[in-house]
Amino acid sequence: MTYDPAGHQLLTPMDREAPQRVVRLQELGLGESPDPEFDEFARKLAQTTGAPYAMVNFISETRQYFAGLYTPSGTQADSDLGSAAAAAAATVEPGREMDRDHGYCPHVVVRRKALVLEDVCDYPRFAGNPVVDEIGIRSYMGAPLIDHTGTALGTICVVDIEPRPWGRPGLETIKSMAAELMERIHQREGRL
Repeated sequence: MTYDPAGHQLLTPMDREAPQRVVRLQELGLGESPDPEFDEFARKLAQTTGAPYAMVNFISETRQYFAGLYTPSGTQADSDLGSAAAAAAATVEPGREMDRDHGYCPHVVVRRKALVLEDVCDYPRFAGNPVVDEIGIRSYMGAPLIDHTGTALGTICVVDIEPRPWGRPGLETIKSMAAELMERIHQREGRL
């Protein structure tokens, strides 16, 4: 967990379910490598929401792994999202891996509820996140991926470098698409 030294506000939430999640992800074979099906799902998510970036994100105790990734160029980069190159420009292509204390998905997993931030700078807890300064993220929308065992495996999310009025339609869309992806994951599990 990380604290803001000025405001002593918890920036990255404590995640007591992380060890259980890691075991479940290993059982499902998720979160360790790119997956073409998840890349395609991220592309569909970006197109549906109109967002330039979309991810299928699985979260361990120390990191986030984007097994599905869509970027404006349509490429799926392999570098770290928080790299020095990312700090150089807000239009940098995100990579597959990011520290657990970067971004907003860890909040979604711990809360077990969708999160919509039309402008992250409107929320002191979220404005101080490293992705704001390092990457230029200004808008976020994500929903948890909760499997039939009750484990929050990760998230699907979209981000933009501009504020976005996601509204209730965006919230309903992201929740619906999370349910769709969980159905696909359950079908895959049945084939294991």
